[in-house]
Amino acid sequence: MLTCICLGALLLTGCGRSSYAMPYDAYSVNSSYTVLSVDQAGRAETFAADLCIANENYNESAVDMSQAEAAGLFSLGDKQTMYAKNIHEQLYPASLTKVMTALVALKNGNREDVLTASANVRITESGATLSGLKEGDKMTLDQALRILLLQSANDVAIMIAEQYGGTVEHFCEMMNEEAGAIGATNCRFANPHGLTDENHYVTAYDMYLIFNEACKYELFKEIIGMNAYTTVYYDAGGGEITFDKPSTNWYFTGEAVAPAGITVLGGKTGTTAAAGKCLVLLSSDTSGKSYISVILKSEERGVMYTEMTDLLNVIQK
Repeated sequence: MLTCICLGALLLTGCGRSSYAMPYDAYSVNSSYTVLSVDQAGRAETFAADLCIANENYNESAVDMSQAEAAGLFSLGDKQTMYAKNIHEQLYPASLTKVMTALVALKNGNREDVLTASANVRITESGATLSGLKEGDKMTLDQALRILLLQSANDVAIMIAEQYGGTVEHFCEMMNEEAGAIGATNCRFANPHGLTDENHYVTAYDMYLIFNEACKYELFKEIIGMNAYTTVYYDAGGGEITFDKPSTNWYFTGEAVAPAGITVLGGKTGTTAAAGKCLVLLSSDTSGKSYISVILKSEERGVMYTEMTDLLNVIQK
């Protein structure tokens, strides 16, 4: 499967921990595409040597993705884009945002850190998923990340943001800086949870980049692969509070079944009225190759999982 390369007026601001001031040009000897580092033999490595690159649309006839606004399938080992639909379109990410929240926390914290909820964890927006945190409640970062990713708790996202950013606003700056550093240049984060904001958006391609970076952390991969989580944290007076919730991922609850030969290793769901139904997955085939698949703005949850299963089927075609 050939990887399509997106050429155009796109300015790349980062990939890995480097940043790029020069325009993206596959053929110029003085562009960010060709100038990143030079090995001992003097051979320049391309800026995206370890990433999948693709046009807005690719191999569309392989899947009926008519009920989703954007989708992508990326082969990590082969560094190939296997399917792309509107992957550079800016869309609301809903709780897929929390992948970036977790990534920034993992880069700046330790799993044993003790976090304390402020009064700001009280979110009153209708439909927002909450763990029930109250001011003064305490838990470790390890616990917070599991609740954040498994239950998709918006109040826990606020607690994490204040712990590592000082304020939610500064944490969002950290999220945007991290996005630029890994080459996710078409997204912007205005909050750590994904509740709708017109200045908060991602693309399916940027979601692949962010999820790929997060998967470099074993703790992240462990958490997104859990089908349920039970723990005890403490209130301001030291009293125990029990948390016990299943995963929101239908592949783990048995409501959806992956194609034969494909194992879903983990993922993150997201839903708001504006974002529709969203899902990003890490999967593997029988040979051990890994894949990231993304669907944004699907119209209905059951349809989204049907289309995701069809997308995973492309791996074996």
